[in-house]
Amino acid sequence: MGTADLIDIFRDAIITGLKVAGPILLVSVLVGLIISIFQAATSINEQTMTFVPKLIFIGLILILTGGWMLQQMMDFVFRIFELIATKI
Repeated sequence: MGTADLIDIFRDAIITGLKVAGPILLVSVLVGLIISIFQAATSINEQTMTFVPKLIFIGLILILTGGWMLQQMMDFVFRIFELIATKI
């Protein structure tokens, strides 16, 4: 296994991690931004007002995209196992 193989593995791992974490991070940022704008407009400074909606939306995203995320991670693991099997 050469340096090029290792670079490909790390690149694949980073891309898979970004694809899996992307929906959760995107929803969290968008919900936080919307709630922050609402809080600034109404002068309400309640910390639970940001935490609870983020928790709810992240849970919904995990329910909706959890199967896809699991499939992405399984595909990555299978690619790694295939690479190990071919290099032995």
